[in-house]
Amino acid sequence: MTGPKNNQLSIQEVEKVAKLARLKLDEIELELYTGQLSSILEHIARLEKLDIEGVEPMAHPIPLNNRLDEDVPGDPMPVDALLDNAPEVVEQFISVPKVLGGDS
Repeated sequence: MTGPKNNQLSIQEVEKVAKLARLKLDEIELELYTGQLSSILEHIARLEKLDIEGVEPMAHPIPLNNRLDEDVPGDPMPVDALLDNAPEVVEQFISVPKVLGGDS
């Protein structure tokens, strides 16, 4: 995207990005996100100017130690409690939208 100077995005550019992301934004959201996305691009532009010669790439700024608890099976959740939390139930099953195949 190439917006006006200082990485300032236009509302039309944000509308295009929203359309590509299949987001429906109203005028207030467009103005809000235009400012927020422009600020992010300005920050990235400042980061790109930094001298990082000799800086080792890292995934995290401090060393991490994973603390893994022992995997011990517990009591199963009661079926009725599980089904109470489901958005839709058919008989004793959680009903979900079909994701593969045709309409049949």
